Amino acid sequence: MDHEADAFRTDLMTITRFVLNEQSKYPESRGDFTILLSNIVLGCKFVCSAVNKAGLAKLIGLAGDTNIQASFFLFLFIYFLTFFLSCGEEQKKLDVLSNDVFVKALVSSGRTSVLVSEEDEEATFVESSKRGKYCVVFDPLDGSSNIDCGVSIGTIFGIYTMEHSDEPTTKDVLKPGNEMVAAGYCMYGSSCMLVLSTGTGVHGFTLDPSLGEFILTHPDIKIPKKGNIYSVNEGNAQNWDGPTTKYVERCKYPKDGSPAKSLRYVGSMVADVHRTLLYGGIFLYPADKKSPNGKLRVLYEVFPMAFLMEQAGGQAFTGKKRALDLVPKKIHERSPIFLGSYDDVEEIKALYAAEENN
Repeated sequence: MDHEADAFRTDLMTITRFVLNEQSKYPESRGDFTILLSNIVLGCKFVCSAVNKAGLAKLIGLAGDTNIQASFFLFLFIYFLTFFLSCGEEQKKLDVLSNDVFVKALVSSGRTSVLVSEEDEEATFVESSKRGKYCVVFDPLDGSSNIDCGVSIGTIFGIYTMEHSDEPTTKDVLKPGNEMVAAGYCMYGSSCMLVLSTGTGVHGFTLDPSLGEFILTHPDIKIPKKGNIYSVNEGNAQNWDGPTTKYVERCKYPKDGSPAKSLRYVGSMVADVHRTLLYGGIFLYPADKKSPNGKLRVLYEVFPMAFLMEQAGGQAFTGKKRALDLVPKKIHERSPIFLGSYDDVEEIKALYAAEENN
């Protein structure tokens, strides 16, 4: 079927239609979440376009400090002109641009109060006239160091609700991950795919460039109960603790007669977790001697990915407890993480339990 015919199909489930269908299950819903998600989707589309044109438009240059006080759509228009019509001027780095896009998108939705971004040292508090009942934590461009070599990168986000109408503070996001109402990521690679959970399973949507819409292509994703892939940076092996070392040894040299697991590690969390979600296995980013508190950020990396993994039937573990039960004390707090297929994570949990007992 050609693209012109696709444009007239009524059986395609777009992400907007999907969320509206979910919203209809709750008569008390006012559509705030749908509006918020629509703005997140718009941000993802823009970043996807910018990533695809990064080399051509020289978006990997020096970061400037231009401050654009404009509506979100004017903001996008100005950036579009800056990228493709200007010559000889400093361009914003792609990760800085992505952050600006998402902050503008979220604020202009009129549905957010607190924003926490990997790119900003402090939380952003939305002015009172534009506030809503949601708090959003996000990494606007995870894996941005891989842009030059064309590796898949992505945006990660998690959403909390405000439980009060008082002045917002960082306490509104310093909550355990089990209080998130939604989480997802958008992967920019050979295709642009947005994976989302609103607490009722995990669904994948692929961007159709001819329609400009995310189409449901992976409904109700379930991770295999056990996988044959492990994903970890073995360059840090000399600094690992005992349980992690033992687990990786078992992956490579199993003693029960089972085949050895395959190692797959991209170095971009979105890409590695996406593969783990679809094919099964385990993703590990343990604490080590160099990073005793782990490397990945709790709010906008560990929590959203753990939320998705559990919704898909897997597990997420920190080495001490269930990842979603962590209560962060700082917005950029770090943690070790082991997530993936239920049985694979269960195995490393047993190793940590055995060490604790000894």
